[in-house]
Amino acid sequence: MKKYLLLFIIAVFAMSCSKKVEVKGKITGGSPLERIEFIEASGVATLPLANIGIKNDGTFTGSFEAPKSGMYVISYGGKQNLVYLKSGQALNISGNGATFPTEYIITGDAKKNNDFFLATQKYLGNYAQTVNIRELMTKDEKTFLKGIQKVEADVKKNIDENVKKFNPDNAVVEWKKNDIASTILTVMAQYEMMQKQMSGNPSFKVTKAFTDYENKLQENKDEMVKESPAYRSYLLSKMSPDFQKYAEANSKGKTDITTSELFNQYLKGKKDISQLTKDYLLAFVMAQSDMHPSTPEKTAEKIKKIIDEDIKDATIKEDLKKIQFAINGFKIGEQAPEASLIKQDGKAYKLSENKGKPYMITFYASWNPYIGEATVPVLKEVVNFYKSKMNFVFVNLDDTKEQFVKTSNTLLKGLTGVNVYGEGGLNSDIAKKYGVYGFKLPCFIVVDKEGKIASKPFFNLGDPDLVTVLDKQTGLSAPKVNPNVQLQSGLGMEPATAQPAAPQQPAPQQQPAQTK
Repeated sequence: MKKYLLLFIIAVFAMSCSKKVEVKGKITGGSPLERIEFIEASGVATLPLANIGIKNDGTFTGSFEAPKSGMYVISYGGKQNLVYLKSGQALNISGNGATFPTEYIITGDAKKNNDFFLATQKYLGNYAQTVNIRELMTKDEKTFLKGIQKVEADVKKNIDENVKKFNPDNAVVEWKKNDIASTILTVMAQYEMMQKQMSGNPSFKVTKAFTDYENKLQENKDEMVKESPAYRSYLLSKMSPDFQKYAEANSKGKTDITTSELFNQYLKGKKDISQLTKDYLLAFVMAQSDMHPSTPEKTAEKIKKIIDEDIKDATIKEDLKKIQFAINGFKIGEQAPEASLIKQDGKAYKLSENKGKPYMITFYASWNPYIGEATVPVLKEVVNFYKSKMNFVFVNLDDTKEQFVKTSNTLLKGLTGVNVYGEGGLNSDIAKKYGVYGFKLPCFIVVDKEGKIASKPFFNLGDPDLVTVLDKQTGLSAPKVNPNVQLQSGLGMEPATAQPAAPQQPAPQQQPAQTK
């Protein structure tokens, strides 16, 4: 009896420690080509934690590991909203395809917290129509402070009323209060900047009453910096003028210095800023300024060094490494990892079967909007030109093997190569090992005849760098292609939530533009 009791206790403990969120629901009028994604709203990685497909009847099911209890972005059909989730919780969510997730209905465990959240959001939307913030910004400081303090009082009163009505968890209530404080601080920073510009006095300073109120709103700043991108935005806007002066003085004659390097050096001299805050702010600046598909390998190495040496928080460090790998892929020369793959007949397939001949891996899924008419004709040209000297492996990442068979038999009909399936789609072994997400599809990676990575991930078959790699691996010389022939509009690496603006760096070199 004691043995079974112990097993029961262990099982209960394991359940209580679970971070998995089980998701199910229905979108009336939902399209099977659309996907539902969840992203941690307060994190720095902003990589999708789940990419869930919708069945023909509008129903969907899925699960993901939630790093912590908190706010998550839910994305569908180009629209986004926030939802509060607890680790180990079941989420039953539904809505209409025309408005979801801007509007949604939640039942079950997550209902009370999200009913509270939606009620406060609705109030804020209506309240914003009654308050003319733009006019308030033109007033003298005393009038402005009185007005903005009334805004805070009104919103807090509504929060208290909704607490009584919905009885939400304390954590979601505190999140909402911190969110409001961050928003007010942002407005105050804008007011201060406007007043300084209007005064024409470089030494202009607001009054002690103004700064005292700012400090009062930031009494919980350690929690705010961890959970609120809006608060990080406020902090960056406050330090931006000072950072610009620093950058101007320290970037002269350095044509290859990056924004991340300058900002890292700048933060090291700020003894009044906590290390955790430095980590969050530096992480954002790195992700926005110097981590994107066009990042040169030399710059990527610099960023990696900063992550390894100067980011102290373990979670932030891990998230940044995930971003960098998702964007830039493996280091050239690394051994291409094996992964679990199957053919249509169910037999296992190994990438190492290509050893002795270079090959290109194409990751794709039928639901991806950039596969099909625009992609396949160009892919056929590439395959036909290089197939005498290299192999091609087409890795399908659909949700089911049945969909893989259907897609590969139609979409890739007539293409020379091996069609294989990563079981589980975006949750498959190969997707995880190669850092493949929905926003990266279709994706192309070249491997040399020794089985080593020969290229970064490419997202456009018209990319001259990809053609250069293919030519080098095969010894052929392809005709010049139009680099503007895009397979997709771009690799969107931007966070799904409102994120802080990176401090501007007036360095002489042009920073590579982040694709959208």
